[in-house]
Amino acid sequence: MNKIEENIKEVLNKIRPYLNQDGGDVQFIKFENGICYVKLKGACAGCMFADMTINNTIEQILTSEIPEVIKVVNYEEAFK
Repeated sequence: MNKIEENIKEVLNKIRPYLNQDGGDVQFIKFENGICYVKLKGACAGCMFADMTINNTIEQILTSEIPEVIKVVNYEEAFK
C-alpha cells in the first residue's frame, strides 16, 4: 500500500464515527488516477443521501486533506 492510500484510510477513519452513528460505514476500495473509490456499507449503502454523503462529505474532506485526490466515486455506481 502506498503513502497516498495510507493517508486516505487515515482520513476515512476520522469520518467513520459519524457514519457509524447512523448505522453506516465506508470502505476504501482503491485509488487510481486521482480517483478514490469507496463503498458505502450498512445503512449508508441504500440511503437516498448516499451520493450527497460521498460528494458533499467524503469527497470534500479527502480532496481538502489529500491534494492527490481529485474525486471520490462510489465503487458500486461506477462499475454497475
